[in-house]
Amino acid sequence: MNANVTRSFKLTIAYDGTSFSGWQVQPNQPTIQGYLQDALKRLTGDQIQVIGSGRTDAGVHARGQVASCSLVWRDSPDHLLRALNTQLPESIVVCAAEEACEGFHAIRHAIGKRYRYQLKIGGVRDAFDYRYHWHLHSKLNLYQMRLAAQRLVGERDFKSFQATGADRKTTVRNVRACDLVVPSVTDANATYLSIEVEADGFLYNMVRNIVGTLVEVGRGKQTVKWIDHVLAARDRDVAGPTAPACGLFLLRVDYPDSVLKSHR
Repeated sequence: MNANVTRSFKLTIAYDGTSFSGWQVQPNQPTIQGYLQDALKRLTGDQIQVIGSGRTDAGVHARGQVASCSLVWRDSPDHLLRALNTQLPESIVVCAAEEACEGFHAIRHAIGKRYRYQLKIGGVRDAFDYRYHWHLHSKLNLYQMRLAAQRLVGERDFKSFQATGADRKTTVRNVRACDLVVPSVTDANATYLSIEVEADGFLYNMVRNIVGTLVEVGRGKQTVKWIDHVLAARDRDVAGPTAPACGLFLLRVDYPDSVLKSHR
């Protein structure tokens, strides 16, 4: 292989976001993007830009974040994966490295994402669970929450669920699924609940605002039909509170097969 050929790569990354100031590089702050770019510089001697599919906030986790980068690399994608992982802290892991088509861009080529939000309902605070769950002490009506969640499925204007500070050209998104899942976790005093949301794209804090809104229904503070009012209002102040960052995981990012060289 020509030593001077620049190749594009698709990286799938998992991380525990507890100790990081989010994805995006910030001065004097530990970030996921910063650690990845520093690792690539140590491996190649070059300053390589790593572009993530989205800028997860401080404290948000990922099981399947995707990033794109272009670099001169003579060995296999698998060797790149292993080399990167030797340079990263234990809380960041490159799970897969694949050669992508020239110009692959983790944001522009994405066609969908799925997030999971984890809650613990009841029981005492756990010394470990608190990093990955929003702990609620009062019971929730899961049946009412499921009915409310279904009202969010489809192409809707989600302006009421967008936090300030990241305006988009349009706030219309197609939510393909909004599922409540009760995992098979054994705890006599607590219930574990996951809310998974899949869409063609997301607004800033959209999932955490959806979760906070559904919890208001589960607590009995609002009715299922209130969701229709929230959507119609197109006003963030009308929806429920923002759920804490600790419970949110980016599960996966979807792309067409054509972005990978192996499918061409």
